[in-house]
Amino acid sequence: MGLIIVVSGPGGVGKSTIVEALVARDSGLWLSRSWTTRSRRPGESSDAYHFVDRATFERRIQDGGFLEWTEFLGNLYGTPNPEPPDGHDIVLEIEVDGAQQVKRKYPHAILIFVLPPSRAEQEARLHARGDADAKVVERLRKAEEEEPIGKELADHVIVNDHLEETVDSMLGLIRSARLAR
Repeated sequence: MGLIIVVSGPGGVGKSTIVEALVARDSGLWLSRSWTTRSRRPGESSDAYHFVDRATFERRIQDGGFLEWTEFLGNLYGTPNPEPPDGHDIVLEIEVDGAQQVKRKYPHAILIFVLPPSRAEQEARLHARGDADAKVVERLRKAEEEEPIGKELADHVIVNDHLEETVDSMLGLIRSARLAR
């Protein structure tokens, strides 16, 4: 198996936008699509996640079909056991709990923890993507809990203030890890 790059961070830091840019700019990366039981947000791409009902998700858990999974704000999220094309490194876009699970199974996985430039910017991003006010409050509260854990666990911490700079930094980290292996 190649590199496992875990991109983690609280909601609203831009993880999805970042990983899409990483995969678009580096043909050697393969993004594992997570499963979720949450509803699709207005305007969200139908392939942002594999959207399933709770019973389907729970069957997959019973069958041992996830690399990691967690319950987050009342919904289930999980990464199917990855099957990347030959010669590709894996990119996982997951929550902090899932990142902890992956690091336990694969200590060599590279965890990049992403932070927002400010809590106000994070809140604005959550609203802009269509989260309801109550969900924004929940996600901001959860971010306060997750950030110290994510920073401690991370191999690298990056503030996503400017997307292109963030992606360039991450691609540099990935290139360095490839050279070191």
